[in-house]
Amino acid sequence: MIKKRSSGMFAVILAASLLLTACSAGETSAPESAAGAASAASSASADKTEAAESASAEDAKEKAQHAADLIDAIYVQQRTENTDEQCSEAKAAWDALTDEEKAMVSGEYADPDYFGRDTGDAAQDDPLNADGIGERELLAVSFGTSFNQSRAEDIGGIEKALQKAYPDWSVRRAFTSQIIINHVQARDGERIDNVDQALQRAADNGVRELVVQPTHLMHGAEYDELKETLDWYQERFEGGVVLSEPLLGAVGSDASAVNDDKKSVAEAVTAEAVRTAGYDSLTAAAKDGTAFVFLGHGTSHTANVTYDQMQTQMQELGYDNVFIGTVEGKPEDTECDAVIGKASGAGYHRIILRPLMVVAGDHANNDMAGQDEDSWKSRFEASGKFDEVDAQIAGLGEIPDIQSIYVEHAGSAVRQLAPHSDAAAAGTSVLPDGTYTVNFVTDSSMFRVNDAMKGKGTLTVLKGGMTVHVSLVSKKIVKLYMGTAEEAEQAQDGFLEPTTDTVVYDDGMTEEVYGFDIPVEQLDQDFALAILGTKGKWYDHMVSVTDPAASGE
Repeated sequence: MIKKRSSGMFAVILAASLLLTACSAGETSAPESAAGAASAASSASADKTEAAESASAEDAKEKAQHAADLIDAIYVQQRTENTDEQCSEAKAAWDALTDEEKAMVSGEYADPDYFGRDTGDAAQDDPLNADGIGERELLAVSFGTSFNQSRAEDIGGIEKALQKAYPDWSVRRAFTSQIIINHVQARDGERIDNVDQALQRAADNGVRELVVQPTHLMHGAEYDELKETLDWYQERFEGGVVLSEPLLGAVGSDASAVNDDKKSVAEAVTAEAVRTAGYDSLTAAAKDGTAFVFLGHGTSHTANVTYDQMQTQMQELGYDNVFIGTVEGKPEDTECDAVIGKASGAGYHRIILRPLMVVAGDHANNDMAGQDEDSWKSRFEASGKFDEVDAQIAGLGEIPDIQSIYVEHAGSAVRQLAPHSDAAAAGTSVLPDGTYTVNFVTDSSMFRVNDAMKGKGTLTVLKGGMTVHVSLVSKKIVKLYMGTAEEAEQAQDGFLEPTTDTVVYDDGMTEEVYGFDIPVEQLDQDFALAILGTKGKWYDHMVSVTDPAASGE
């Protein structure tokens, strides 16, 4: 019995031991299994997060690319019926981006600066595109700039000066660059007319007399294209269309050909640069080792000789520490390295860069003064030849003396439209339409009405415009110009051509002489009239038209 009880007890103990072992094994494997499951879940979550981040990054990239594509679509020179909608779409796409997505915008022309760069308050600029123009318009045509502050101060400065000088004319604006027009419209909601839009607006408003004053620097490609466009609209304006001179006047034949316009511009921009730099004079700047580099755009047009002429003008004025450069490096001696060589070779150790451009826009801010290694400022610094290189970011258009040159040019154009002008607007009483006998008074016995005419001319009045016809004493005066001899020498057109008149003297003898139809803006008031003789020299004269008497009286 004792033996059986021992065997039974052993069985119980063995069973308990096995049960404890099984329980112990279960307690060990449960945590290990849970950890494995958690690890797998974490890995799966990471995969999902990575996939989500990848999808998000791809989505951001696509949104940025979409905005870039829309920007590139409006970076074009041709306006279409879809342009307004495209401008709105591009801005909406940009506004929908996060800051991180905006930084990713990149296209053929698109970058974050297209919408993101602060260029000043667009509200300070007046696009001058209102209707209600009246019969006389002075259209200021500029290439344009998307830099708001420069547009308001430089282009706007010229426009305001024109309006102040000619209060009887309505000043309006047009840009030749549709790329810039689209940029300003898309970014700021400001609508600026292109040339076709402005001319159509003028015609629709019943404008009779149109003076077009370009703010361009020279007779380059932009000026040529403007002239071609105006040819299509000539018949739309009953009183006539006159295209005025650009800032620097006539181009001239070679680098030595300078004129009064170039001289005035050279003096004005240099004086402003010297003043801004804190010097009392250009000579004081030279003694301090400072040279000024005025940077133009440059062109492959034949008018590029204008830049060499400006360098010649600086030399003739004794401005030895002033150098002319161009962004495009055309002409070649205006290229950056060439100018660096000139300035350093002359011993100057401080350089001040300033635009020789109407506006201080993209070229001034980026090509001239930008931080990129290919900007003029960076290249001058990298040359190691100068102790200091500074930049003045200011356009020509904000300088009052420059504005005055545009005003003078516009005045010459206005005078060419005098035969069609409204005498009342000029401050004189309006004569009824018809023909009148008048005295034509000159300041010289060499330039006078033929003796057979007894000092008289024939005044024709039509719709308020006045023209006097006079027969001269011979055929030795071959052209006239409404203005000074200096203006005539620089003019490209607007000359008064002769007619061939037959005069009858008291003794019955006849003679062929030259006559001229001369615009008259006001009666009883002296005005400048330049004459060109057979020897090719222009002379100044003052004339007046007085004492109108109806023909037959």
